[in-house]
Amino acid sequence: MVTTLISPSASVADYLKTSAEPDCEYVRGVIKERTVGELDHASWQGALVRWFSDHKSDWNIRVYPELRVQVAADNYRVPDVTILSRSAPREQIVLQPPLAVFEILSPTDSMTEMLDRLSDYQQMGIPAIWVIEPKKPSYYLYSSGQLTPATTFELPGSNFSVEMAEISALVD
Repeated sequence: MVTTLISPSASVADYLKTSAEPDCEYVRGVIKERTVGELDHASWQGALVRWFSDHKSDWNIRVYPELRVQVAADNYRVPDVTILSRSAPREQIVLQPPLAVFEILSPTDSMTEMLDRLSDYQQMGIPAIWVIEPKKPSYYLYSSGQLTPATTFELPGSNFSVEMAEISALVD
């Protein structure tokens, strides 16, 4: 993800007043621009939202694209797709760990930036952190600082799972 510095130094209050498209992230005092997704990125994002939305009653979940998640007091991330429990508080900015987040790689994403983002999610306590490489497609689960190839999404704390190929079939 190419990160463009929007503000060399900003307060959380300044960040919370921003309304950029796409939404920016706030990382330890710096407001950072996110990469605008291309067709492959947008297609995958749509497929994830569609699949999980179609199963939200079965899994008792909510699914949102590009929702602000406060991963730490001075750190707000915006995952490509966020999965929340229906029993979680309904917050404008997510403060409790989501059940899962997905990041979809764009051609300009850097591995260093992506690993920083994934580490932030893990430190927040998000149990399922996924990265999708849309060109191949390849799927990775992030855990203990490592990306591991995986093909089956399992919702932590439940007996639900789905082969990522099933979601891939929805990519337009």
